[in-house]
Formats: sequence, structure tokens, C-alpha cells
Amino acid sequence: MESDDVFSVRLMTNQPKDASDAASETHGVKDRSPKKKRGRKRSPRTGQVHAKVLPEVSKEIAAEARWRGVQQGVLIEEAWALYQAHKDAASRDT
Repeated sequence: MESDDVFSVRLMTNQPKDASDAASETHGVKDRSPKKKRGRKRSPRTGQVHAKVLPEVSKEIAAEARWRGVQQGVLIEEAWALYQAHKDAASRDT
């Protein structure tokens, strides 16, 4: 093929990266890669506990959380901390 052929195709694969970037910018091609991670930031409380409890217990936990203005998970964390403290105290006594 001759270089002045109307139907010739010139591939840019052998050119250095900078040359292809410059060529794309001259033709108006913009970088569309995301600049930063999108979405909500990851929570430090990533583990989920879905406990099956009796309906009365569930209502009491929900009412306590609502009354204190916290999530039910906060109550579970506090109950776990109390359990750990009680367990540690019991192991020291024996």
C-alpha cells in the first residue's frame, strides 16, 4: 500500500506511549478513568451479626436502642464487652 492511499490504515501500536497520548489529546480524546474511588467510605464495623432471638427480646433491644438513640449493633457491642469483662474477672477468681 502506498502512503497516499485513501483507504490505508496506520496503527499507532508501535509508537511510544507519550506519542499516542499526545495524538489522542490533539484529537479531543479525554481520559475517562475515575480520579478517585467512588461511593460511600467503608465502615470500620464491617462484620454483620444477624442474631435470631425471641420476639420479646427483639422488641426490648429495639426499644432500648431507640430510647438511647443508638444502633442495635452498639448494644450488642456493649453487651459483648460486659460479657468479656465478666469472663475475665471469673477466670482471675479461680
